[in-house]
Amino acid sequence: MHIYMVYIKLASEIFTDGPMIYKIYLKTEHSDENIEFWLACEAYKKITSQRKRISVARKLFTSYIQPDAPNEINIDSPARKAIIRNMQEPTESCFDEAQRIIYMHMERDSYPRFLESKFYQKLKHSLQTKSNN
Repeated sequence: MHIYMVYIKLASEIFTDGPMIYKIYLKTEHSDENIEFWLACEAYKKITSQRKRISVARKLFTSYIQPDAPNEINIDSPARKAIIRNMQEPTESCFDEAQRIIYMHMERDSYPRFLESKFYQKLKHSLQTKSNN
């Protein structure tokens, strides 16, 4: 199951803040910057003002992309270099490759651990018990 599908399931069937549950789990793994970056990219894509896009792109860059950023994400050098080149005139897609890489990290690594975690299992059990009552 894809991460996004779990977001939809958690958000629509269980909670109004479903992605936050996964984020809490990622915080325990010290990798919550991944979901924060992914969600920030989703919001970034919706920006229509070029002025605001430039401002937000700079914030994303300094928070997640630049070397030694406070919330530096794990992306490869070509993706990082492409973003650096695109920072002169950021487009709505300038973070797409980095977002794709982060999504793959979550999908292949932290998300399967989340589904197997005691955290998720207890939550699932609690919700099943609630729905049976």
